[in-house]
Amino acid sequence: MSFSSLGLSPSLLEALLKLEYTEPYPIQLEAIPAILQRKDVLGIAPTGSGKTAGYVLPILMNLKGSKPLKNRHVNVLVLVPTRELAMQVSDVFKVFSDSVSGNIKTLAVYGGVSTNVQMMSLQGVNILIATPGRLLDLVESNAVHLESIETLVLDEADKMLNLGFQEEMKQIFDLLPKKRQNLLFSATLSDDVNSINQILLRNPLVIKIEAEEANIDLIDQVGYFVSDERKGPLLRYLIKENDMKQVLVFTSSVFSANIVTGKLWKNGIDAMAIHSKVSQKGRTEALAKFKAGKLQVLVATDLISRGIDIKFLPYVINYELPRSPKDYIHRIGRTGRAESPGQAISFVSPEDQHHFRVIQKKMGKWVTMIDSENIDFRGY
Repeated sequence: MSFSSLGLSPSLLEALLKLEYTEPYPIQLEAIPAILQRKDVLGIAPTGSGKTAGYVLPILMNLKGSKPLKNRHVNVLVLVPTRELAMQVSDVFKVFSDSVSGNIKTLAVYGGVSTNVQMMSLQGVNILIATPGRLLDLVESNAVHLESIETLVLDEADKMLNLGFQEEMKQIFDLLPKKRQNLLFSATLSDDVNSINQILLRNPLVIKIEAEEANIDLIDQVGYFVSDERKGPLLRYLIKENDMKQVLVFTSSVFSANIVTGKLWKNGIDAMAIHSKVSQKGRTEALAKFKAGKLQVLVATDLISRGIDIKFLPYVINYELPRSPKDYIHRIGRTGRAESPGQAISFVSPEDQHHFRVIQKKMGKWVTMIDSENIDFRGY
């Protein structure tokens, strides 16, 4: 089935064609027609499954028939857990909004930047993408009003609930009109997400897209037994010996990310860190350079990685293992997308060997392991 069968306008179909979006993802096939009919939707789908465009396209179509609102009253509210995801969602809306008749204005608001600048930018906004805390700050300042919301979207609801946004989200729900369309998207249906679903959604269309085994099969997984003190030389050795480009390296902490980035720089490898302590300007610059292929290595923590969405990412390296098998799958799932193969490399210290066996068992796949003891790291 093609996008042309889903009820989208000719101008949006032309925009999709220019972007080489040929076939809709499964979640888009179900979500787009339902959202166009203004139904509530609960979408459970893994990261990278196409859910953002699945709600962006029909929301833009529905906005064509909306009445003009008072200033600082918005039509659509999208709640997200992180600044990076807010910017990513905003970019998707902006890419397609030019293809819809009418002047549709999109704005992303989040912490870490000046509230005053965002307050001034809120004039005439139709679509507001926001992290919960910053949105409540703006509401308290009378910079934005939520009583005219026609459509509410919760994107990455599982991550928002895990990060402790429940109370802020409930405050926001109390400010919204009772009559509205509700769209909830999540990677998992946890008890918390199910509770929000029961409060928020009215007779929703439930769409559940399982992570395809084929996507995991596209990922060439390799593990290296390595002591903690030899991880840095191993990382530099692999990058240089294999002439790796666009390498996403995961660490478990801000401190580790900074140390790894600094040592890469000292050894002539172009790298930048992206984590909660980096300024918003610095994050934006690093992410833009990495996506454009102008930055060789991006070193990231798990939370910040939520906004990293690159179609063809060749390498993911777990410099330090994540805490859970679910986070491991999420990390390596950044590669091996869109029928494009990729490689995921994990560094496993002696203390991590049992944990890595648990990860493999939960994943249902065993990883080829290499002992790095005999690799000569002199010069790295």
